[in-house]
Amino acid sequence: MQFMREVETIGSGRYPLRVRLAWGAHVSDAFVDRLFELVARFGWGLDHAGYLMACMAFETGRSFDPAQENLAGSGATGLIQFMPRTARGLGTTTEALAAMTAIEQLDYVARYFEPYRLRINTLADMYLAILMPAYVSRPGGAVMFTDGTTAYRQNAGLDANTDGRITKDEAAARVQAMLLEGQRATNARDVWQAEVAA
Repeated sequence: MQFMREVETIGSGRYPLRVRLAWGAHVSDAFVDRLFELVARFGWGLDHAGYLMACMAFETGRSFDPAQENLAGSGATGLIQFMPRTARGLGTTTEALAAMTAIEQLDYVARYFEPYRLRINTLADMYLAILMPAYVSRPGGAVMFTDGTTAYRQNAGLDANTDGRITKDEAAARVQAMLLEGQRATNARDVWQAEVAA
């Protein structure tokens, strides 16, 4: 997939497709290019690019810092908060991931999402692939955590209605808010994707 930094004149045989990328104002052109390569490789739609940007913004506290450490002390690091065990499963370490550029780390983001790529249809699915992959493609009302468990205590802030149960929809609500925030003019930017004329 090629991106146009300048729109060519009509008649070139290629017509630009304007894409408003959530959080695009916070990353480089090279990052955007690599992101759209990942999206194309997985056969995802343009919405998936925004979903992934919202997830990375949420996981890094809007910084897109590949060295971002988990503030709760879990040992997770990076664009999608790779856990140490997950990093080892991808053939690396959280220390190595933290030393990478954001663009380099996107290759590991792609490797992480590879097994889930065909099941991710919504923003909630995208986020749950990061938080708790067993819930990808499950209904929004599926209960993930219940009060009295360690997992609930670690994620209690996601229990929007404070009923002692965290559902898939509740878990994804903050990432949905992050997507909306990322679509604001100060956070988003237009990128031009070249599309071959039919």
